[in-house]
Amino acid sequence: MSILSIDTSSQVSSVAVLSAERVAAELSMQGALTHSETLMPHIGTALEMARVKKNELEGVAVSIGPGSFTGLRIGLAAAKMMAYALHIPLIAVPTLEALAHHTICEGVRLVPMMDAQKGNVYAQEFAWEAGAEGLTLREAHPLVILPRTEVLAGLAHSTQPVLLLGDAMQKKGVDELPTGVRLAPIHARMPRAACVGLASLTRLARGAVDDPVTIAPLYLRRSEAEVLWEKHHGAEGRQ
Repeated sequence: MSILSIDTSSQVSSVAVLSAERVAAELSMQGALTHSETLMPHIGTALEMARVKKNELEGVAVSIGPGSFTGLRIGLAAAKMMAYALHIPLIAVPTLEALAHHTICEGVRLVPMMDAQKGNVYAQEFAWEAGAEGLTLREAHPLVILPRTEVLAGLAHSTQPVLLLGDAMQKKGVDELPTGVRLAPIHARMPRAACVGLASLTRLARGAVDDPVTIAPLYLRRSEAEVLWEKHHGAEGRQ
């Protein structure tokens, strides 16, 4: 079973073709081009590299947010279009949950953080636990939007090692991190479509698919454009 997975939640454009047995192809790029310029060509290239035809796909997975407002809309629109046109399931995966699939190990507090602008971050905590069916991911603390300094302060004096994932620390040095808190290397903390796909396989197996008509990005906050509009036109201008 091959699925296509998409992550456009950040400045990274990432597309993968994978199954439970292997990642057949993955293409990720962080550059000057926009998602609207790169996504569809990347999808075509990834399918060609994997030697998988569109009509052979059995699902399409997409990172649902939080993250870049424009990026999420572009990725979700492409995933909806393919799911509808090919009559295949759509699986929406929360961005921070997908990031937690970058490091699969016990005994570590995984804290994905995505930049939410103005010193704030989207943050969530996960942990991998051993069970009868192997390691499974559980949510340790729910998704929040908080100042980055507050999240880091809350991780201080942890009795377990803490690993930070995501782009929230991209512009910051590691000198401000509390003792016991580590920043994952760049290749392991930036969004990857392969991790979106891996997270989607579990959801797909239990039938947790989404409706292409009604599914919407997970934003948590208003866009900067909405804030500026209200600032200049008042709250009534949004109605």
